[in-house]
Amino acid sequence: MGRETGSETGQIRERLMGQLSQLWRWLERENLLWVMAWVAALIGAGSVAILFFEPGLSWEGALWWSIVTLTTVGYGDIAPETLGGRLVAAVLMVVGVGILGIFSATVASVLVDRRLKLGWGMSSFQFTDHIILCGWNHRAHVILREFAAEPVTAQAKIVVIAEVPNKPIESDQVYFIRGEATDETLRRANLAEARTVVILSDERLDEQNRDARTVLTTLTVESINPQVYTIVELVDEKHVPYCRRAQANEIIVGSELASRLISRAVTNPGISRVVAELLSMEDQGLRLQRMPVPESLRGQQFIEVLPQIKQTYRSIVMAVQQEGGEMIANPAADYILQPRDFLILMAPAQMD
Repeated sequence: MGRETGSETGQIRERLMGQLSQLWRWLERENLLWVMAWVAALIGAGSVAILFFEPGLSWEGALWWSIVTLTTVGYGDIAPETLGGRLVAAVLMVVGVGILGIFSATVASVLVDRRLKLGWGMSSFQFTDHIILCGWNHRAHVILREFAAEPVTAQAKIVVIAEVPNKPIESDQVYFIRGEATDETLRRANLAEARTVVILSDERLDEQNRDARTVLTTLTVESINPQVYTIVELVDEKHVPYCRRAQANEIIVGSELASRLISRAVTNPGISRVVAELLSMEDQGLRLQRMPVPESLRGQQFIEVLPQIKQTYRSIVMAVQQEGGEMIANPAADYILQPRDFLILMAPAQMD
């Protein structure tokens, strides 16, 4: 017990020292250390000077008087009675106004500069387990709205890397880096510790160059962090093999998906509404969800699991995702569920 307490104390001390070190570097970088040094020097000089002219004061009283006078607060609890003491007070007040004005202006400029850098996409971020969104098109607004509605991603930090003039959406959850998804911008987004990268199609380019840019971005992402989960949007299905060679985890062909949904809606009226409901993040209705196979169901046949999932979770099993990521839609009745499999469910939005 004592050893654990000592370990926790050590960890707290290390975190505190790390935070103090970061604060020191920030003060040094923003040129605030010399201003603070001037303030400290004036307080010290004022305390010594007032003690010289007002020998009846204690050190504590002199220090307190110097701080109050420098900040021009003037409580009046301590007042110099000699001419020399009053001259010291006058000098300290005049100089103090200037020094504190410089300090206030420096702090204000640092905060304004930081705010402008955030808005203009010039900052770097050290988030972990975050989401990086590469590119910006008309679907990005919907994607971010769905992220905010999904419990798994509602609190996640999202870094948008896009070639747009300013931060494209006002949200405390979203951070912005201006530019294309290059080695430099991806490192500024701390790709090395990101959870997921979403690569959107660049609508400023024609279809051929759009997909070529997407493949190139995928290669760049995977070269920096092969473990990150990469979701890629393509325009043309014929470019899917290139993204697979680039090690993309999921590839979505927007035009093909829309075309197939339209054709199914013609032959099966109403099916598009079902698909839209499954893909929505609204609090009501149905949605697609992924769930690890419950321990009690491992080793059972797929056909035996269906009624148990329906009864326990009010859901329908649509597919099984195997350990390597392979998806089996509508598995065979005798498929044996493995310990590391995942079930893809059509589930209520508020699943028990």
